[in-house]
Amino acid sequence: MTKNAEVAKVLKEISLYLEFEGKEPFKIRAYQRAVRSISSLGEDVASIAERGELTTIAGIGKGIAEVITDYLNDGQVTGLEELRTRVPIKIMELDAIPGVGPKTIKLVYDKLGVIDLESLEAAANEGRLAGLPGLGAKTEAQIKEGIRVARSGLGRTLLANALSVAEDIKKSLNQISGITQIIIAGSVRRRRETIGDIDILVSASDPKAVMDSFVSHRDVSSVTAHGQTKSSVRLTSGIQVDLRILPEDSFGAGLQYFTGNIDHNVHLRSIAQKKGLLLNEYGLFKGEKKVAGGAEADIYSTLGLKLIPPELREDTGEIEAAQSGNLPSLIELKDIRGDLHSHTDQSDGKNTIEEMLDAAQAKGYDYYCVSDHTQSLTISNGMDEARLLKRIEEIDDLNASGRWKMTILKGAEVDILSAGELDIKDEVLAELDFVTVSIHSRMKDDKKTMTDRVCHALESKYVHLLGHPTGRLLLKRPEFEIDIDAVFESARKNKVVMELNAHPQRLDLNAGNLRKATKNGLKIAINTDAHYTTELDNMQFGVFQARRGWLTKNDVINTYPLKKLMSTITK
Repeated sequence: MTKNAEVAKVLKEISLYLEFEGKEPFKIRAYQRAVRSISSLGEDVASIAERGELTTIAGIGKGIAEVITDYLNDGQVTGLEELRTRVPIKIMELDAIPGVGPKTIKLVYDKLGVIDLESLEAAANEGRLAGLPGLGAKTEAQIKEGIRVARSGLGRTLLANALSVAEDIKKSLNQISGITQIIIAGSVRRRRETIGDIDILVSASDPKAVMDSFVSHRDVSSVTAHGQTKSSVRLTSGIQVDLRILPEDSFGAGLQYFTGNIDHNVHLRSIAQKKGLLLNEYGLFKGEKKVAGGAEADIYSTLGLKLIPPELREDTGEIEAAQSGNLPSLIELKDIRGDLHSHTDQSDGKNTIEEMLDAAQAKGYDYYCVSDHTQSLTISNGMDEARLLKRIEEIDDLNASGRWKMTILKGAEVDILSAGELDIKDEVLAELDFVTVSIHSRMKDDKKTMTDRVCHALESKYVHLLGHPTGRLLLKRPEFEIDIDAVFESARKNKVVMELNAHPQRLDLNAGNLRKATKNGLKIAINTDAHYTTELDNMQFGVFQARRGWLTKNDVINTYPLKKLMSTITK
């Protein structure tokens, strides 16, 4: 497991204490940016520290680099320990409650002695919060709801779930007459892997009708705000949804503001200031005159920038690329010509091979690879050599039948065993068109052992693809401990493609690793790893992730015609 989440947590705790104590805003913002940078890294921060390159990470200066180094070396940070002693509260526990931040934490600590979730809940249940300055009964009720959400672990949700919810609300609101624009913004529009809340922007002639419909949606469990320009609700699923009404002439500015993350937006505002302009959610102004605001593209063009795709708006180099005219032409779903990793009922899939092929053909694919599990994965009814050879004959017959216009590729998802050997003999692997190898066991191996296992497997001349390379399951299981740089180098040397697994709970590789992989000359395959026909639809989430990783059509081998694909993987 990488140290990224651990280090980000430490930095966030420091930032919360600094804000609690009312320290300089610039120092607080520096720590907050460092948290975002470390959280989205495509490499273990410990490896970067070992090379003495922490300050090359966006937002990491000398001071924060020293804090990170101290933590990596000693397992603690002296300054943080002092903060914990000086302010004996469980600040991370309290901050995890929706609607509760450092200012509220300080207020309830100073006035009521609240130090953790338990004491805050007791104060709320006894009605003691409502009497505090700036709170009141409504805020007290909101905090109670936030405590419920925190206890149920509903702080974040997968993009796939959040997008489905957002689209449902958007569809419902679109039934109201007078709506001229409605767009899902925020981290959903940036296609973040997990989502904290949902932002929806609307322009409408009758704001009241829109807001009344929104707060009355069938899935709303509580209303935390109900106004003419902004309303907020908590759904039965625990997700918070914010709806804002924007005037037509400010809609583009609002869309830009509520899409980019804070670092992207701060960077844009600094560009505006250098041009003598003021940028906010209402527009781009020259003195009192609004020079842009109705269209999002006009905000960027007035600042001398190409329109930046929403997925890139996190200040990781996209603004500089837009300034120099070097923004990538990002991959699109329509570019995908086939799926190279899927399962049938011959292992742990739920549909027959014919049903999977029908579903793939309905997507207009040129080719489709059937790649069931192999024998070591007994829990998934993995195939041994005899069954695999029979499957190869079956696919030959299916191709010859003429029932499907696409080419059916003979594949398998082969297990990487404890020492990096594969669980299918070479002479059988040689009969396959496309061989994926993956880790499904001993996921807690130490970093060297795991790295050696994977790299040894990639040395096989029959291996074409490394499946779900870091093994993570979002919100459930962290990445393996693995030296991803060594894996990439082995893959490059052995002409092995990296998988971007499109399953919404995997999205593995992450965006940072995708950028690193392509910079190292590696190719990517976006695959659904489908176990049901309906899971073939997950390809869209793989493409979303690819765009976040700056991938172009040329970076992804399953955008290639079949002949080019096969020549690309030939060793």
